[in-house]
Amino acid sequence: MSDERSEAAPRRSGPARWVLGLFPLALLAGLVAFFFGADPTAPFRDAFPPVEDLTIERVSFPENGVMRVHVVNGGPEAATIAQVIVDDAYWQFEIDGDPTLPRLARATLELDYPWVEGELHVIRLVTSTGLTFDREVAVATLSPRPNALYLTTFGLLGLYAGVIPVLVGLLWYPFLRRIDRKWIHFYLSLTVGLLAFLVVDAFEDTLEASALVPEGFQAAGLIAVGVIGAIVGLRALGNLGRGRSGGDSAGAGGGGPSPGLTVAYLIAISIGLHNLGEGLAIGAAFSLGEIALGSFLVIGFALHNTTEGLAIVAPVADRRPALRHFAFMGGIAGLPTVLGAWAGGFSYSPTLATFFLALGAGAILQVIVEVTRLIRKSWPQGLFTPLNATGLLLGLLVMYGTALMVTA
Repeated sequence: MSDERSEAAPRRSGPARWVLGLFPLALLAGLVAFFFGADPTAPFRDAFPPVEDLTIERVSFPENGVMRVHVVNGGPEAATIAQVIVDDAYWQFEIDGDPTLPRLARATLELDYPWVEGELHVIRLVTSTGLTFDREVAVATLSPRPNALYLTTFGLLGLYAGVIPVLVGLLWYPFLRRIDRKWIHFYLSLTVGLLAFLVVDAFEDTLEASALVPEGFQAAGLIAVGVIGAIVGLRALGNLGRGRSGGDSAGAGGGGPSPGLTVAYLIAISIGLHNLGEGLAIGAAFSLGEIALGSFLVIGFALHNTTEGLAIVAPVADRRPALRHFAFMGGIAGLPTVLGAWAGGFSYSPTLATFFLALGAGAILQVIVEVTRLIRKSWPQGLFTPLNATGLLLGLLVMYGTALMVTA
């Protein structure tokens, strides 16, 4: 009896419980405050120069004769911008604030500089300690402003690259409705192949964007948060959908969405997140004056996204969803391309691009698991029958073929 009482005694309720929970945090806060107050690292700072790490995120040209340099302090200590050198010449500049940037602070430098359309320019920042940080602009061109013309133009590029191709891909649904069940599993396996290629492509894009992220924003941490957050979020959405459908037995006559429709929506979400990154790439290319590259990106992504429409409808090939579901899924998958094109065209940020690309990669990974699970429910061998394995490999080859158009 005494043992039972001793086990039950620690249970508390009311304010006392929260005091016990917050007490370790208060001690930790006190320790941090003491560390900074006592400053035991002062001897090291006196003996060694400060560590500075400025990153030029973007150089824009709002009008003829004006150049704007967007800077982030990604280093552990404050850094002071003392001078700016453009094309080997020192140049006066104005800054929107104090030239001393604390850690993770941003600033915009404006220079009255006679830049030349289509020419290469090199910008170098010099700090008060003499360290230099460079950024090369391969093609100087007038930066697009967020007006009606450019909003419409970038919006149309997003429609051409994302929305319309996805909706075209959804038109494979009537064909899938008229084939045998073994061929439905073939196309589901082909979907896995499409998504497997996409996830590798997404990780490559993520790593490329992360190389431009200021060190202080921890690109590896951003990628981890994006990938794991997407996996956990989509897993929770999938479980919610299955719970509402009453389990695996739910169908068209049940009170909620079928498992296939749930997976189709998850595929649409994952493709939408991936297409947001594609839109960023398109917008950034055109804003930097790389017109040929931007055009190839639009064509290549359009081919990509048509096959992605097939991936969305394959899980519902044996169902009859209402027409509104196709409209919703097409919008979810395609419209983020428009948002990405606007963001990339007017204010591209490597930090945000890295995060959203990582979200897309994690989402696609989780959807691959969901589609594989859907196949195994009615086909115990899963992906590893000759027909299904052929579908998976064909999906990889199709995506590789369309990817060649992106960098042609």
